[in-house]
Amino acid sequence: MSEPVLIASPTLKAFDGVPREAAAQSKKDYTSDQEVRWCPGCGDYAVLSAMQGFMPDLGLKRENVVFISGIGCSSRFPYYMNTYGMHSIHGRAPAIATGLAITRPDLAVFVVTGDGDALSIGGNHFIHAIRRNINLTILLFNNRIYGLTKGQYSPTSEPGTVTKSTPFGSLDRPFSALSLALGAEATFVARTIDSDRKHLTRTLTAAATHRGTAVVEIMQNCPIYNDGTWDDVVDSDHRGSGVVDLVDGEPIASATQGLRRNARGELEVCGLDDSGVLVHDSSAQEPSTAFALARLSVPMAIGVLRQVARPSYDDLVREQLADAAEAETGPRDIAALLGSGATWTID
Repeated sequence: MSEPVLIASPTLKAFDGVPREAAAQSKKDYTSDQEVRWCPGCGDYAVLSAMQGFMPDLGLKRENVVFISGIGCSSRFPYYMNTYGMHSIHGRAPAIATGLAITRPDLAVFVVTGDGDALSIGGNHFIHAIRRNINLTILLFNNRIYGLTKGQYSPTSEPGTVTKSTPFGSLDRPFSALSLALGAEATFVARTIDSDRKHLTRTLTAAATHRGTAVVEIMQNCPIYNDGTWDDVVDSDHRGSGVVDLVDGEPIASATQGLRRNARGELEVCGLDDSGVLVHDSSAQEPSTAFALARLSVPMAIGVLRQVARPSYDDLVREQLADAAEAETGPRDIAALLGSGATWTID
């Protein structure tokens, strides 16, 4: 399988201001002493192993790395990384991580969430962290089910999904997580697969080295409550035509077919030798092609859909505070601030 390409640009240094580790590190350094408690065969194991494996290559001090999670199976992640972290509350991980990223520029902040945690109770926090372009890396594990609470349908479950909470089949239209992220003006959007270690590692590395909000949807299997939910994409019988692996500067095509725009401007399947096959450009400022790719089901687009540079919110906040301090305008302490402007005394 071909690999996503890292864009070399000084504007994409996610870890400016984060202290570097001089000594060489290994996967063992990022592996905690906690017993990993996921169901046998869960895709979370592969994501954890990949994360522990590539973190040393980032060259960061472990005490300057933080993992924030919400609630769900994936949210046990901070326990298993030998870094700082917080297992927070349902759906609120992006909000907590936002405060941390703004106040502590010396930290590399990662958010680990799931399709239920991020897109249901946490939907508002998810889209606004993206809209603001906070310097976060958000890993969204999507298994199309609520696993921790024993198998209810989630915001990404397919119509007709039979679960304990939808015994006659789900009637809801599912979210496309990446379409939602792009609609919130995400500067980095990617998708990868839990069972493809090489592609997973490359995609997570690309996300981690992006400055701003990077969203990675990880197609992850729940062997207990939704086994095989991605088989049409990752099963060996479908792998050739089931995915379109996006690589900058190369045709957008699977092993057997390409993609082009039709007369209505929509993406459609075509032959590999068609002169209209699109060439991928993740750096395109106009996100229309990335949005169309995010909505594909079969073939499904994997890799980096969009990667553009835009100032991060936390950088802008610190710049604004520095400008205000330099101008030395307004009260300099809290008591003076509270007593300034329009005030009155009640006898």
